[in-house]
Amino acid sequence: MIEAERRLLANALMDFSNQRFVLLSEACIPLFNFSTIYAYLMNSTQSYIEAYDKDSPVGRGRYNEKMSPHITIDQWRKGSQWFEMDRELALEVVSDQFYFPLFQSYCANACYSDEHYLPTFVTMKFTPKNSNRTLTWVDWSRAGIHPVTYLRPLVTVEFLKALRHGSQCEYNGQSSNICYLFARKFSTDSLIRLLRFAPKVMYFNK
Repeated sequence: MIEAERRLLANALMDFSNQRFVLLSEACIPLFNFSTIYAYLMNSTQSYIEAYDKDSPVGRGRYNEKMSPHITIDQWRKGSQWFEMDRELALEVVSDQFYFPLFQSYCANACYSDEHYLPTFVTMKFTPKNSNRTLTWVDWSRAGIHPVTYLRPLVTVEFLKALRHGSQCEYNGQSSNICYLFARKFSTDSLIRLLRFAPKVMYFNK
């Protein structure tokens, strides 16, 4: 998975006009129109890789002691695999020849390197450049290995408005209620309602 992400970044970096890089899933939707998302990212002083220390089987429990001393359990982080980063950080990720091989060797099977490599690498090397949060909203309120999937009846104007402005975070050192630019997971049958509400809620052109 990380090899694929690095290849995507490497290919995107070949176009020198690309300055920000976003990884989304096929179940993601935008919460704002393109111009708003573009301005938010281009004016941001940080990248958006979620990273946190989770003392549980799905957090520290995935750490392999063979990574020590280069990566210690205190440095081990978990986070969302859906990221956004600037060009400088993307270059560092694709050129990493030290930490990436450690993950190739010692983070396999139930380790899920896409949830640990970037959070750990960025926290260790580039903490000041990272906002330490994700731009992709997701609902983990139900127990299980997958987040809630939103079907067509669950997509309402009120729900979309809550996703757009229902949180508080920091953006360029200032408090903001725009914390998420994207959301998941949305089923394919929800597309009709999303297209219907988009002009009114997200200010997309009809």
